[in-house]
Amino acid sequence: MQDKDIKDEVLEEDINKEEVKEEAHEHEHEHKHGGHTCCGKHGHKHEEETKKLKAEIETLKNDYLRKQAEFQNFTKRKMNEVEELKKFASEKIITQLLGSLDNFERAIEASNESKDFDSLLQGVEMIVRNLKDIMTGEGVEEISTEGTFNPEYHHAVGVEASEDKNEDEIVKVLQKGYTMKGKVIRPAMVTVCKK
Repeated sequence: MQDKDIKDEVLEEDINKEEVKEEAHEHEHEHKHGGHTCCGKHGHKHEEETKKLKAEIETLKNDYLRKQAEFQNFTKRKMNEVEELKKFASEKIITQLLGSLDNFERAIEASNESKDFDSLLQGVEMIVRNLKDIMTGEGVEEISTEGTFNPEYHHAVGVEASEDKNEDEIVKVLQKGYTMKGKVIRPAMVTVCKK
């Protein structure tokens, strides 16, 4: 009988040890999975979340690539428009100048036939007035050459003594200068008084 009791005690101890091991394992598993009892479905749940995140990343990546392509197309379109504008920027002014060119040709033709150089002179003066009107319409103004030399507006190509002028005053204008909307597009070419 004693052997049987010993066997029962050993068996009971083994069972208790197994229960303790299982409880320890359950406690460890609960700790790893945020305090909830594991049901064996965590691997599946994590896979679903990973797939969902990968799909979102792919969507964002595609959106980014599409936006980048749209921006590149927009940039190319704008560059083409700018090139087109540059190509035909002078069209308006050239069209206005064509009328003056026509008048020059008519004046030359008429003076060749009539040999009337007074009429030719009047025709040329009319054309010059017409050209100046076109330039004024485009914001072009003649630079004043009265008074003292100003390197912003005048280009000195020589010096000369003059009784009528003060030091650094403009003596002679060799070529007129012009501004366009306030910007110097051609300085006046002048000689300056030096005593």
